[in-house]
Amino acid sequence: MTTLSLGSAAAPSNAPGGQRLGERVRSLGDEVYETLLSQLISLKIAPGMRIAVDALVRELGVSQTPIRAALIRLETEGLVVKTHHVGYSAAPMPTRRRFEQMYELRLQLEPFGASLAAQHMTDAARQELAALSAAMSAPSADDARVAYGKFAVLDAQFHSWIAQQSGNELLAEALARLYAHTHLFRLRFHSRVTEEAVTEHARIVQALEARDADGAQAAMRDHILRSRERMAPFFEMLD
Repeated sequence: MTTLSLGSAAAPSNAPGGQRLGERVRSLGDEVYETLLSQLISLKIAPGMRIAVDALVRELGVSQTPIRAALIRLETEGLVVKTHHVGYSAAPMPTRRRFEQMYELRLQLEPFGASLAAQHMTDAARQELAALSAAMSAPSADDARVAYGKFAVLDAQFHSWIAQQSGNELLAEALARLYAHTHLFRLRFHSRVTEEAVTEHARIVQALEARDADGAQAAMRDHILRSRERMAPFFEMLD
């Protein structure tokens, strides 16, 4: 019997778990993955910290199999690294220049993707979007850092979902390879990140639901610019 207890928000089609919102059946592997991802994002597992599989077995109350599977997934996403004869550890923080490049690319791709997504919105997609938006806005009684990590996961799913809805597979793949959101949330733990993001997301959602391509593009661009402004002071702390 697992001791894990996570929220049940479903994932978009290319978010962790790989199935569409409303269709995803949560597995033990998904829960272990999301628990570790949340701990990495919230810095409960700090950059460079060793990740002991045996300790996680005791902490999470599961076998080594789903833990190792989750670590392999996190390694492919650049959040953990594996060293021969040592094991897994949390990845170091990306460099300042890397973060700057993430924003440069996002500003080119995501507003365009939001515009396309608005044009392609169906009634079913609007329902999916509403469910994901509600999950991000819902208050959480969890420990602040755990709640922060969960929001970061949902934020990544939100942006990933919009990219998928654009219908441009190359755009969605390029953004997925950035893993920008998970790294950005590792950079700064603060309630302002979630509070302001929720407000900005609401403007994007409103434009998408109205099938307003220009409005969605402008709202996404504004969100990315504001996010960069929030995070810029913390880039100075990086090499």
